[in-house]
Amino acid sequence: MDQKRRSADLSRFILYSDFNCPFCYALHERIHELKLFERVDWHGVQHAPYLPIPMSTWQGTMKAELQHEVAVVQQLAPELPIALPAGKPNTRPAIDAAIHIFQQDHNRGLEFVREVYRAFWLEGRDISDAAVLAKLAGDVKAIGSVNTRIAEEWEVAWHETGQAGVPLIVSPDGEFLVGCVLEDSLRQFFALLGSG
Repeated sequence: MDQKRRSADLSRFILYSDFNCPFCYALHERIHELKLFERVDWHGVQHAPYLPIPMSTWQGTMKAELQHEVAVVQQLAPELPIALPAGKPNTRPAIDAAIHIFQQDHNRGLEFVREVYRAFWLEGRDISDAAVLAKLAGDVKAIGSVNTRIAEEWEVAWHETGQAGVPLIVSPDGEFLVGCVLEDSLRQFFALLGSG
């Protein structure tokens, strides 16, 4: 099924997510482990578009905030491997690369998204770096030019939900699931489709 048909499929859930959010990483892994991505379209959005390229090292209160976020994720998902990165990068290059790969092969796009999350949250790699993204994609051409309209449409749709944070799942019925939730809550949310 191509990306246009997937976008028009009203039975699919939409996951708004950002690579540099540890809660997004945790929820993404949970959705993957539950094999729910056959019902979910990943839409990358930037909850902090002002972050730099290349990634800079955080100090002081910013570093403390990042340490706190990682500690909270470790409490919410103790089974999840996660390491404290040096800072947070601008994620637009990674989102654009994911869009480009999704347009070629949806399943490969899902694999790439997972690899980007892991490259950042396990290895602390700078995912705003084109060379890092090309290596993750396995081919420099795989992160070639992309129609930025898609990323902009995802951003607009996310803002139109009225929810300021990520991760956010929107059901086909327009219900929201916000944040990194426990596995039971996630299962219940996906089971609600068509029950109302």
